[in-house]
Amino acid sequence: MSRPWNADTSALFARRLGKSPQELGVTNGDNDCPDIWQLDNGDIAVIGRDVTAAYRSRLPEGVTLAADERLVVIPGTMLSAAKADIPDA
Repeated sequence: MSRPWNADTSALFARRLGKSPQELGVTNGDNDCPDIWQLDNGDIAVIGRDVTAAYRSRLPEGVTLAADERLVVIPGTMLSAAKADIPDA
């Protein structure tokens, strides 16, 4: 059965949503930069800590993760800073 939505891996990064990790002080400048980006097809890419293993056994009822999905966490300040860039539904 095909999925109603699938990630288009040919989509390119179009624009950052919110402020950079450096502006928010959530990185030390090395290889640990959480981020939120809109892709050129309108989808959203989230770069965060992969915490799938830690949360898999305690997901809320009705929440599932497919074998090819990962649960990532980003700083709350990062999403708050992106709010102005995220259009209303």
